[in-house]
Amino acid sequence: MHYRNLGTTGLKVSEIAYGSWLTFGNQVELDNAKAIIRRAVELGINYIDTADVYERGQAEQLLGEILPEYNRRQLVIATKAFWPMSDHPSDRGLSRKHIIDSINGSLQRLKLDYVDLFYCHRFDPEVPLEETLEAVQDIIRQGKALYWGTSEWTAAQIAEAWGICKARGWQTPVVNQPLYNLTNRYIESDVLPVTRNLGMGTANFSPLAQGLLTGKYSKGKIPAGSRAADERLNMFMKDQVADMDLLDRVDKLGEIAKDYNISSAQLALAWVLQQDGISSVIIGASSVKQLEDNAAASGITLKEADLRTINQLFPA
Repeated sequence: MHYRNLGTTGLKVSEIAYGSWLTFGNQVELDNAKAIIRRAVELGINYIDTADVYERGQAEQLLGEILPEYNRRQLVIATKAFWPMSDHPSDRGLSRKHIIDSINGSLQRLKLDYVDLFYCHRFDPEVPLEETLEAVQDIIRQGKALYWGTSEWTAAQIAEAWGICKARGWQTPVVNQPLYNLTNRYIESDVLPVTRNLGMGTANFSPLAQGLLTGKYSKGKIPAGSRAADERLNMFMKDQVADMDLLDRVDKLGEIAKDYNISSAQLALAWVLQQDGISSVIIGASSVKQLEDNAAASGITLKEADLRTINQLFPA
């Protein structure tokens, strides 16, 4: 496993991170989760990503049964707040109340004294930005989080928050967590240039487009047990697995991967890791085998000619 600094901070994160969205508390139960985390640590993965809203706390609870077994100093744990945790109007968003309630609830479920990264899971237009930022600074001062970041904020929102923090002597956001993969490159137009310029790292989620870029859906086939076959999990990919042109282009990725003796998934992950400004890619393997295959993408270098071909297949 290779490691990178998270933006301009001194925090070292594994190039491959493990994320519990759509897996822990959903596809993955305790015994399997323990096996996945154990293998992740063995492989050198130190960054584990979760959020309060993942199965409304169940993912964090599952991790809370596992993480105490490991050396806390060797792990980078991230959680997030924004989405509703109940039907109550105060149990959502980025108000001071919800941020404080959220971090306290997350730490209780995770059985941790602090998290390394706290993400504002979306931008909240209903709350004054200064209120959100001051609440985040408070949990950092209290030692409940060490660093903070944004997820799916626009370039303008990130820049405004960074500027307010800088002017007030507060900790600026150090990382952004956007959707980013070969089929969705929207951050390249403005978000990624802004975060690079501000010295922020990027830890992107869904680098394999929820499994589409693995090649498993070639010719429109949907294997039993796959995410696309699960009505609870396929809400974001139904159109893609019906797009034959897209699937044909994914098949061409497999041809390039053969030249490196790697899988299509490893190729897609390696492509992300060669983009300027990326600190880590967050994968969501639901089995040890998937985890091992994805983790092997760390350290792979693709040739410039192949990068050009890939970019032609999947233009920004």
